[in-house]
Amino acid sequence: MSSKLRPVAAIAATLVLSLALGAGDALAGARPHRGRVARHLAGTPVPTGFVGVNENSPLLNSGNGLSLADEFATMAKTGVQTVRVAFDWSDAQPYASWQNVPSGQAAQFEHPSGAPVDVPTDFSWTDQVVQLAALYRLRLLPVVLYAPGWDAAANPGGIPTPADPAPFANYLTALIARYGPHGSYWVAGQPRLPVRQWQIWNEPNIPYYWHQPSARGYVRLLSAAHAAIVQADPGARTVVGAITNYSWKYVGQLYRVRGVRSLFNVMAINPFTSTPARVVRILRLVRRVMDAHGDAAKQLMATEVGWTSAQGVPGAHFDWDTSEAGQARDVARLLPLLAADRRSLRLAAFYYYTWIGDESQRGYDFNFAGLFKVQNGQAVPKPAYWAFKRAARAIETR
Repeated sequence: MSSKLRPVAAIAATLVLSLALGAGDALAGARPHRGRVARHLAGTPVPTGFVGVNENSPLLNSGNGLSLADEFATMAKTGVQTVRVAFDWSDAQPYASWQNVPSGQAAQFEHPSGAPVDVPTDFSWTDQVVQLAALYRLRLLPVVLYAPGWDAAANPGGIPTPADPAPFANYLTALIARYGPHGSYWVAGQPRLPVRQWQIWNEPNIPYYWHQPSARGYVRLLSAAHAAIVQADPGARTVVGAITNYSWKYVGQLYRVRGVRSLFNVMAINPFTSTPARVVRILRLVRRVMDAHGDAAKQLMATEVGWTSAQGVPGAHFDWDTSEAGQARDVARLLPLLAADRRSLRLAAFYYYTWIGDESQRGYDFNFAGLFKVQNGQAVPKPAYWAFKRAARAIETR
């Protein structure tokens, strides 16, 4: 499985620029409530599903010696309650019809039940993830993305987007028919934890994930996806593809597309920035935009948030890279801040980016974002892991 949810260098560079050049005045009016953290820690615990992580490369690479089952077990022991993971449409449905499937590959594909169009589908990867999540009682937030070649629209400099949103919606229907509350995957005698939330694409406001300007094109995909979700599982939640950089501005652009309010249940933001306090400020700016457009009741998620320990690494260039000690410090501060402001933000969950990083791949800052790092085929905890574990347990059990 090669799917990755990883920001490209331009993402963080643009966000740092936004904070340095344009966001200061806006952020100044969205300061977190100081002094609230200590009071909150004496209150009720955060709701189940609040504490999450991103499952990412290299954990998705079976060739590096890591065990996905072992990592899910460690997540559960750590206090992780929900996991965000890519469901790669291009891997699952590489062929538009059975006539296109090479004879030697036919056995790996299935006829998806419940989908209006019979597209040959490989469920092997998603079955594994759903099974382990159910076994360890970890909720899933699948991010459904990556268009197969047969439904790909060109996106110069980035990944292709769906040429026609209908096949994407068809794949979502197949996923819900398999993993939803009445899914064919669930049989007697096995752990059961249906998937009830689906994120539609990732970061559509940056060129890597969508040709810009993207608001209208992305809303067309969101519309088809939401209709499919409501039809297949009316109780499931449609989560907007995570918005990054000047997120509050792009959210405003989405609201200017007619009818968008009826097409999602949860807004999602990837608030990468220099400090935990700025994370909260960005979320508060997005909250204000949502409230101003009549969506005060809808929830918000921070689906990628974190820091890299790439400071001093050749090729690293984000001005918010830090050391391993700095990463641990920021993690320790972030979790109680998010817990303290979760009610005013209507924050449903956050997902730390990321669980494991492959730090042998130097020159790309986000390879150093993990709570763990890979060494000699082993997942080695960094100081940030212990900080995350202590903070997660504190906000879940106080």
